[in-house]
Amino acid sequence: MQTSSTHDRIVVAAARLIQRQGYVGTGIKQIAKEADATLGSVYHFFPGGKEAVAVAAIAHGREEFAALLRAALDGEDDPAKAVDACARLLARELRASGWTDGCPVTAAALETLGPDNPIQRACADALRAWQNLVADKLLGCGLPSPEACDLAATVINTLEGAEVTAQVTRSEDPLLLAGRHLSRLIASYV
Repeated sequence: MQTSSTHDRIVVAAARLIQRQGYVGTGIKQIAKEADATLGSVYHFFPGGKEAVAVAAIAHGREEFAALLRAALDGEDDPAKAVDACARLLARELRASGWTDGCPVTAAALETLGPDNPIQRACADALRAWQNLVADKLLGCGLPSPEACDLAATVINTLEGAEVTAQVTRSEDPLLLAGRHLSRLIASYV
């Protein structure tokens, strides 16, 4: 992806680094180097330092996954088939990355557990946004709101867990299995 502004290069570089090596393992100097930016530029755009860059990187990751999720959900009329398609796409992309490009939201969230902080809030916002996308699809198929929201949370929770498991085991199987079972679950509701 070609980004034109220094700000955007910093955000994309930080998102990739956090995705591959976590928040703790990513340094501000490394972000600057990967973004082909000076350390001064990083602090110019993100006076809050590494935490501020991470919040922007998480927002970027949120939108990247939202685009993938939207494409899968919009690509199928049947929400059960759409969720299975999303799981298969995640599996292919994870394999293609050599098992390194997992979810930057999950990576950052797990490393920053504890007191309320901006990174945790950004991660929680991302998860809620993804759940809302799935819920909207289910609502559009006539599922009542409480069931749609609960089922959407189950879909995102399962996909996130399956993605981590796929990374650890270096296998598409956890995501493919999750997709098949989520599809059956959704089909039982709609």
